[in-house]
Amino acid sequence: MSSRRFLIQILSVTAAILISLLVIGQLLTGPASTAVGTLVTDFPAKPVQFPADAEFPVHGWLVYGEPDKGVVLLIHSIRSNRLEMLSRARFLNERGYSVLLIDLQAHGESPGKRITFGARESESVDAAVAFLRETFPREKIGAIGVSLGAAAIVLAKHAIKLDAVILESLHPTVEEAVENRLKLHFGEYGSALLPLILFQFSFYLDIPIGELSPITEIDNLNTPLLLISGTNDAHTTLPETERLFAAAREPKEIWIIPGAGHFNMHSYAGRAYEDRILAFLFQYLR
Repeated sequence: MSSRRFLIQILSVTAAILISLLVIGQLLTGPASTAVGTLVTDFPAKPVQFPADAEFPVHGWLVYGEPDKGVVLLIHSIRSNRLEMLSRARFLNERGYSVLLIDLQAHGESPGKRITFGARESESVDAAVAFLRETFPREKIGAIGVSLGAAAIVLAKHAIKLDAVILESLHPTVEEAVENRLKLHFGEYGSALLPLILFQFSFYLDIPIGELSPITEIDNLNTPLLLISGTNDAHTTLPETERLFAAAREPKEIWIIPGAGHFNMHSYAGRAYEDRILAFLFQYLR
């Protein structure tokens, strides 16, 4: 092979890699739409949509529990939808809680132009809490957020008034969240790609990266907090979780689940998860 042909091949491969990297941001921020409402479940939930006059309304399911037992808002992880939280909704409702499961903006059936890693998703949380306050004016309200759902709670622009919050698998900063995932896919060389990915996020989202850091906002929650993570979570490491916990205000609890990774904690821990969640919610919602 001539040196010229070899050089052309190298340049072609390099160009292909750069083009691929340049579209990663667009792919990662693209909507994760799913026709959730068409899926059949045996859960006696009522479809809801709010605010009624919004350009981008939030879609969800509402199931009523027993009076004066409290209400729990359930918020899924990134590129998922309300179905992810269905098993939690079942055991909570069996214990008398009313439950609202929502699709964050640009997820499931809730419209949206781009996934924004908690920024605009926090508006979905604001709308959901306002809806619950209007629907259940006498009830105490708690929330469980997973990964992106947890970030959406913490990054809410307004001081949402919740009586208890459970945050699972939450990252402290979007930079660390992205870098951890790059390392999982590309090894230690993944860190070199971080500036390019963050630049794309800032470009596509038109949001300063600094506004996507839950650790700078978690102190503003001003509500009882239970922070949950796993010892084997490579997406959000144990030291990162401990930093988040240190930054949060009292009253607060932390539960590190041995062997758990960055996935559904209820599926992993089962009855132990239910017992811990129910004890925490009973303390603050009853």
